[in-house]
Amino acid sequence: MKGNTVQDRKHRRHSLVNRETIYEGNVFSFVSDDLTLEGHKETIRREYIAHPGAVAIVPLREGDNGPEVLLLSQYRHPVEAVLWEIPAGLLDKDGEDPLAAAQRELAEEASLDAASWRVLVDLFSSPGCLSESLRVFLARDLSSTSLEYERTEEEADMEYEWIPLAEAVQLAHSGAIHNATTIIGLLSAASALAGYGELREPNAPWMR
Repeated sequence: MKGNTVQDRKHRRHSLVNRETIYEGNVFSFVSDDLTLEGHKETIRREYIAHPGAVAIVPLREGDNGPEVLLLSQYRHPVEAVLWEIPAGLLDKDGEDPLAAAQRELAEEASLDAASWRVLVDLFSSPGCLSESLRVFLARDLSSTSLEYERTEEEADMEYEWIPLAEAVQLAHSGAIHNATTIIGLLSAASALAGYGELREPNAPWMR
């Protein structure tokens, strides 16, 4: 946006004094950093969850009443609820390209391939306490995948619904859908289709 100074940027001029891993799990770690802010002398402590990052996908097809989005239901134990979500997954495979990860997740979770991929939005899920960076893709020109994948644990009980995108947005506003990534994906897809902003190529720069 020409002439607009509102743009997130990396800031690496603070001094890291010490880093301690308090707990290391299979995917996430709990980290404590002691740092000195630029222009200050005192040391402060910030504790947060270190996260490998993730991708999410809004699968879109043309229906009788306009664009339709695929939602799937999954039990999420931390909130003890079954949530309707868009397909998503962790970037927990070393060196895996984000687009390749999104293609894999779409095939594994939704049994779909897509011929058209664009970036809807990039986001930090909760930057005050979590280092997770997430890229949401728009996937179109869908077809059934040839990938054979057995869903286990919570994924084994997934349900699937194709619903009009406009209805999905209404469900988000009404409080029927709670997953933050899903809400962001639905609203950004609706915004993109309405002509607000240009979608980026799937390999566009990403401030992870």
